[in-house]
Amino acid sequence: MARLLQKYGARWLLGLLLCAAAILHTANVLHADTLDRMDTFVSGLRMRLETPVLDPRVVIVDIDEKSLAEVGRFPWSRNVMARLVEQLTVKYEVAAVGFDVSFPEPDTSSGYDVLKQLAQGELQQVPGLQGQLARLQPQLDYDGLLAQALQGQPVVLGYNLSGSQAKGMLPKPAFTEEALNGRTVDAYKVAGYEANIARLQSAALSAGIFTAMPDRDGVVRSTPLLQKIGQGYYPTLSLATAAVALRARAINPLFEGTVDTLSESQRANGGLEAIGLFHAEGNIRIPVGEGLTTTVQYRGPGGPQGGGYRYVSAADVLRGAVPAEQLAGAIVLVGTTAPGLNDLRATPVNAQYPGVEIHANMISSILDGSFKFRPDYASQFEAVQLLVLGLLLALLLPVLAPAWSILLALLAGGAAAAFNFYLYSAHDLVFNVSSMLVLALALFILNVAWGYFFEVRRGRALVSRFGEYVAPELVAEMAENPEKYNMDGESRELTVMFVDVRGFTTISEGLTPKVLREYINLYLTAMSTDIRDSHRGTLDKYIGDAVMAFWGAPVAFPDHASRGVATALLMQASAQRLNQDFLQRGWPELKIGIGLNTGQMHVGDMGSEIRRAYTVMGDAVNLGARLEGITKVYGVGIAVGEVTRAEAPEFAYRELDLVRVKGKNEPVAIFEPLALDSALAQPARDELARWHAALALVRSQQWDAAQAALEALQAGAPHGLYQLYLERVAHHRAHPPGAGWDGVTTFDTK
Repeated sequence: MARLLQKYGARWLLGLLLCAAAILHTANVLHADTLDRMDTFVSGLRMRLETPVLDPRVVIVDIDEKSLAEVGRFPWSRNVMARLVEQLTVKYEVAAVGFDVSFPEPDTSSGYDVLKQLAQGELQQVPGLQGQLARLQPQLDYDGLLAQALQGQPVVLGYNLSGSQAKGMLPKPAFTEEALNGRTVDAYKVAGYEANIARLQSAALSAGIFTAMPDRDGVVRSTPLLQKIGQGYYPTLSLATAAVALRARAINPLFEGTVDTLSESQRANGGLEAIGLFHAEGNIRIPVGEGLTTTVQYRGPGGPQGGGYRYVSAADVLRGAVPAEQLAGAIVLVGTTAPGLNDLRATPVNAQYPGVEIHANMISSILDGSFKFRPDYASQFEAVQLLVLGLLLALLLPVLAPAWSILLALLAGGAAAAFNFYLYSAHDLVFNVSSMLVLALALFILNVAWGYFFEVRRGRALVSRFGEYVAPELVAEMAENPEKYNMDGESRELTVMFVDVRGFTTISEGLTPKVLREYINLYLTAMSTDIRDSHRGTLDKYIGDAVMAFWGAPVAFPDHASRGVATALLMQASAQRLNQDFLQRGWPELKIGIGLNTGQMHVGDMGSEIRRAYTVMGDAVNLGARLEGITKVYGVGIAVGEVTRAEAPEFAYRELDLVRVKGKNEPVAIFEPLALDSALAQPARDELARWHAALALVRSQQWDAAQAALEALQAGAPHGLYQLYLERVAHHRAHPPGAGWDGVTTFDTK
């Protein structure tokens, strides 16, 4: 643990400080406008990600360009609006009509007042004019026609709020301050309004406020459900229209608990939990926040092509050309999308969003009883998420490799975003997520920057020291933990390899210097690639045409012997391919011998003050060099020591001999690896068994039987090894070694 603290303690501490800062922001102790703007962006993105679903319950009768072309410029005369109301309520039998237009002034477009004034002045002597005007008065009283059409129908008029001027007639409030019994409800208060003329409002069933209260950036994300005028609380157009459609008997505030049990936010609002819409089939609870606001849940990008609501042209309704099934029983909102009528709003889903469709979205949410809202415990919930996410990333990112760090940061950020969207879409809960995403990014950048500024130097030094010796992927692995690797001398078990070209002196004498350079470069490149890249060996040095390599350092591999044997077999295959190419070029034949040995060796940065190299030394290394030379004697391409064979048992081996090499008194068994044991073909397996039986006959001095067995092997598959032992049998028959013979072959030269 002490080592971990020493290595990662500083990064852990900085990560925890970032986590604490994020939690303090959520608790409003620290404040960052950038994060607020990001949350605003995410809020809109969540809405845009939801697929629009057509709500057939709400239909928008659009005063569109087609309607303006057919009926005339807007505002239309009240007799036209009366016909529109009659068509919707009588012919199509809609559930409710909400007007996203207001009627604050009397309609004098019929000319009746002018005719009446003329009849009482210059034209008062015209016979019958007064009577004719009296008969025409009902037809020319457009306000009266509209009032008559409104009478007893489920129609909700709309009206505006204004500075301090009170104009027109207000509808009956949803409830009054007196009805709160001393409770305080936090609502937006206004002194002025521009309501509909009394004649129309008296005839209408209800009225609602046009509410478009954008945020500081001008985007409409939420809307008040009610606003306070004087002592009364008046509903918006969407709430009033939904109430009429549902035949609601009351709109009342819903309180929870006593003042002592309320949260701080609830107490600021007098304990108000929601607005209740009470109707015959039950009640709908609409959660509200500050100012009795609720979030608008937008269904698609809006407009006739937005997919959220069906739009029908007002001109088609007036002509009765709309199929009855599209309007019957629906809640209708009368509004306009014509660009010149200035009823377009900026919303999170569209900068040019029809204002009438904002009301439609609210009505849909009310009908569904589904509202996106931010609960009172939101800050605490977000703080817990930040704590879990922050601890996870702060503790794990420093100890992970770069690729895993990227993956973890992406997964953590993605999981936070996905969980946030799940709560939003499945449970209607609105939580901020930007703090978590920024925290994940900040912790990742912290660790990347730390790694770059504090660890890259050590990694670069390691790359420069070991880059020539080992494969790039091993250098990358070492660079992740540079303190684990150094060039200090140490003793450990390794596997060493020596490779040499057969007859290289003759080859070099027969080639020009330029061709010889290409010959040796191609050969050394192929061998080095097999050693370093294919099986992660450490390339020690070139000694003329010879190559020296080892496995198990600087990166420790428990299977270093197996890697060495596999590399030797691969190199022989590569040499055969190169030989075919060389022969086609007219170059001398290429054959190589490989010696492998496993044992305790000294490894490290060795040499003089002038030149040093990372290499291995020891008796086991010397034996490896001797084994490479011995391959020529036995006519094989590879010779390995008995320790190598024991530690790489997955290969099939042919035992070559018991030898005593120069400089060592103890005999060692030497072997030729043939292939992976599982890949050895049956004929080769049979030949191998016959060879080992023949070798046993030689060692037991059964010369006749040994000779017969060897001759049979040589006849079936000629090999220099079989010929060598036939010659030895002949020698021993002529010069018997005696009863104390141990079967060891002694080599007096290197």
